[in-house]
This record gives sequence, structure tokens and C-alpha cells, in this order.
Amino acid sequence: MQKKQVRFLLLLLMLAVGLTLVGCSSGDSESGDAVTTDPNRVTNIVWEWETFKVKTGYDNEAQRPIQETSTIPDPENYTLILREDGTFSGKADCNEISGTYSSEGGYSFTMGPSTMAFCGEDSLDQQYLDLLSRIVAGGPDGGGGFALETPAGDERMEFRNGGATQTQ
Repeated sequence: MQKKQVRFLLLLLMLAVGLTLVGCSSGDSESGDAVTTDPNRVTNIVWEWETFKVKTGYDNEAQRPIQETSTIPDPENYTLILREDGTFSGKADCNEISGTYSSEGGYSFTMGPSTMAFCGEDSLDQQYLDLLSRIVAGGPDGGGGFALETPAGDERMEFRNGGATQTQ
């Protein structure tokens, strides 16, 4: 009788470990709400514009640039999804955006078919689109996010990982 109990407990332990491993897997989510754990992956992720940094000067004593940082209200309204085929899509507030991008020697974006509705006086949609058109560098930030920069790093867009998308 004791051998049966030990076997039963071992079976339960193995089942619990197996379920835990399945629950912790980091595969793509069909629903698009799982955050990827690969810090170098940039495609098929909903990147949400979280902060905007602008160089405002240079601190000679500290030997570093002075930056002004702005937090983007409602980052989920300013998204960017890079596809493996070199296309992108996303949102610029109330507008849907799409186009092509290149990551050769930096990043660059070319706008394609997009809606151009007026999103209101407080919207950052035009600033977002202007910045994307001037991007020359970027990539994973080493902390699970994604960053894009204009020439000389004067302006920096920082994106948080909003979850994996369905691959197309």
C-alpha cells in the first residue's frame, strides 16, 4: 500500500511540474497579450510609445547631454508593429498607420496607406508621425524595450513591450 501512495505522490508532483512549465512558456500568444521575454526581438510585438526625450543642451562638467523627458499619455494609442517582411503597422492616436521600414545601418520608416483624421488638439499624432519620418537609428534597449532616434540622437522615442502579435 505504501508503494502505491509514493507512486501516486510522484505522479502528482510530475503533473504539477509539467503544468507549471507549460504555464511559464514564452511562446507567441494568439490573443496578442503576452509580453515576449526575448530582449533582442523587435518583430511581431506591439510597441507602445512610452517616453520622448529631447536633448536640450550639454553639461560640460558631467560630460553628458542634458535631456528633457516627457511621458506619453495613453501609450497604447501610439503603437508600432514591425513585421519580419519589412512592413509596419500601428496607431497614431485615432489614426491607423502602415508602411515599410528598414533596419539596415539603422532604422528608417516610409509611410504607406494610413488614415489622416483629426484626433483633437491634445493629440500627439502629428508629432509621432513626424518623428517616425526622421528616425535614423534604433533597436532593443537592453531592458525589454525598443528605442528609436533621430540624427545625432537629438530626439529619442522609447517604447514599451505591449505584447506579442499574431504572426501573419
